[in-house]
Amino acid sequence: MPTRRLTGSRIREKRLDQGLRQAAVADAVGISASYLNLIEHNRRRIGGKLLSDIARILGVDPSLLTEGADSDLLDQMRSAAAASDDGVEIARTEELAARYPGWSRLITSQARRLGELEERVQVMQDRMAHDPELADALHDVISAVTSIRSSSAILTGQEELDADWQRRFHENIHSDSIRLAARSEALITYLEKPDMDLDTSNSPRAALEAFLAVTGHHLADLENSKPDVASVVAGSGLNGSAADLLRDFAIRYSADAELMPLTAFSKASEAAKYDPIALAGQFNAPLDAVLRRISTLPANAGHPPTGLVICDSSGTIVLAKSVPGFVWPRTGGACPLWPVFGALSRPTQPVRQEVVLPGAPEPRFLSYAIAVPISTPRYDAPPVLQSTALLMPDPPQGTDHPVELGISCHICPRPACNSRREAPIAGVALQSAL
Repeated sequence: MPTRRLTGSRIREKRLDQGLRQAAVADAVGISASYLNLIEHNRRRIGGKLLSDIARILGVDPSLLTEGADSDLLDQMRSAAAASDDGVEIARTEELAARYPGWSRLITSQARRLGELEERVQVMQDRMAHDPELADALHDVISAVTSIRSSSAILTGQEELDADWQRRFHENIHSDSIRLAARSEALITYLEKPDMDLDTSNSPRAALEAFLAVTGHHLADLENSKPDVASVVAGSGLNGSAADLLRDFAIRYSADAELMPLTAFSKASEAAKYDPIALAGQFNAPLDAVLRRISTLPANAGHPPTGLVICDSSGTIVLAKSVPGFVWPRTGGACPLWPVFGALSRPTQPVRQEVVLPGAPEPRFLSYAIAVPISTPRYDAPPVLQSTALLMPDPPQGTDHPVELGISCHICPRPACNSRREAPIAGVALQSAL
């Protein structure tokens, strides 16, 4: 396996970090220096007692030599690379994370913060461009300034004005000045309102997903017979557009829970091996609702981890629930081959597809997707579609013919992809071993 093949490289890095000679380590574990050299260059497999002895000499846990960095950290680092145009050596991501985990976490933290700041700027720009209250206030300020300037230009012009006209222009300037001061003060007050202090998640969608990630998208307060959506929203700490998104999510969550009660749905899901079609028939429920409901089953009750992606007709992601081994990109275009996008081309037709991502080892997922109309039918307009996809990690081998996908063209190492929009960033040596 690719991870095992890198064990030798990790041994060599740890030895060099500690300033140990190859011959000294080899002698301490009872092998020749030449054999250790072959191991360190990944030309000999290693395991069992020999691996434990070398780990003991190097003062590390054997798992650190065999497993390297955890998959979540690697996902975050690759996601950070996707947002960068610099020459990032993607092929050495695991090596960097295993050798310098602290620095790697700092890199991902700073990349996340940069992304948050970029989103914050975008939100502010959108608000400046589209907020009607702000636009009206700025219009009034500009109007008052223009009026004052015009009156002043007349008073300071070459033409002599009689006292009556001078008095009128002075009164105009005075009243416009009062109006300008009032609107300026109101504008400053508006800009300093608490809801202008955007939350650290920077965008309504990101704020909602951060809130839902804490509970794995399971909201226990909405599982009873009298769900209190208002209390859930009030207790979330979200405000503005993020609170509106949570309210919409909670209303739909409550409807799904009423249609598919938790206890009955949990037992049925286990019995049906989480087959959405079977569950839709058993509960007489829409398939997209079943996909959402499966994604909200509590992980602490023994249910497998699941991911969820929902996009609109344009392919824009409106909600995403990450799952181990996969982090949906927040910026830039995602891989267009994902079933959640493919379902848009065949509305109401269920899609079932096993997919494989680049990696070491390659993460595998079983994806169920369906696109359904969410607008009232009209004769003069096409339907507005919304596509929902459930992601289930590590499906049983051989259940499908896996399709090789990526996360984003920016970091995808697959060389022969007809859907590639752009070349990968520098440093991605198109290797499936990533």
